[in-house]
Amino acid sequence: MQIQDRVFVITGGARGLGLAMAQEIASKGGRCALIDLDEDGVMAAAAACSNNSRGYPCNIAEEAQVEAVFAEIVDDFGRLDGLINNAGILRDGMLIKVKDGELQDKMSLKQWQSVIDVNLTGTFLCGREAAAAMAQAGNGGVIVNISSIAKSGNIGQSNYAATKAGVASLVATWSRELARFNIRAVGIAPGVISTDMTESMKPEALERIERMVPVRRLGDRKELAQAALFVIENDYMNGRLIELDGGLRF
Repeated sequence: MQIQDRVFVITGGARGLGLAMAQEIASKGGRCALIDLDEDGVMAAAAACSNNSRGYPCNIAEEAQVEAVFAEIVDDFGRLDGLINNAGILRDGMLIKVKDGELQDKMSLKQWQSVIDVNLTGTFLCGREAAAAMAQAGNGGVIVNISSIAKSGNIGQSNYAATKAGVASLVATWSRELARFNIRAVGIAPGVISTDMTESMKPEALERIERMVPVRRLGDRKELAQAALFVIENDYMNGRLIELDGGLRF
């Protein structure tokens, strides 16, 4: 798919990886509709992108809001060609904590459900609405789901790992279901990418993570954006997951 003049929705677009991907797409002539819960942030992010990008405040865990915002985007831009399901949250915690045979703590249902609602249900809702819009228009399109290296499981991330495994499985499912509409579905599973969160970490903790990565550094957000461009532009890339992790394995 060519990017010039095509319209792409990026969730979690107010900052970090979402904004980096939006800016890369805009630099290639694409038009971006950025979705984020942070209204001020998403408007500022849209202004930071070129080519008439727009920001849309939305809670992607709420069905009515998602339906409304995708209808608004199609009305504003006149078409929809791609979606990057990037929005996600962390609520880390051990499944249980036991000391001297006594239960000290456990992951709460709220911790579990909040991550499921955003990372998995939000991906489902946005994917469904984007697929419907693209299928009805008849121009084809592409859906890119941002998974994670944690999809294979990671200590302290029962909720997050489960959602990222689910997001990855949706890629295979959607690629088969949507092929008849000329809509592709591809996933990217990043390792540890440099973001505002990692930059705020203690130097010793950051160094420990970097030593775990075979290439001895964190990924750059621009490298993730370049992977997203490859997925969008390569029309034979479908139903697969790109692991962008520098060789790191949990």
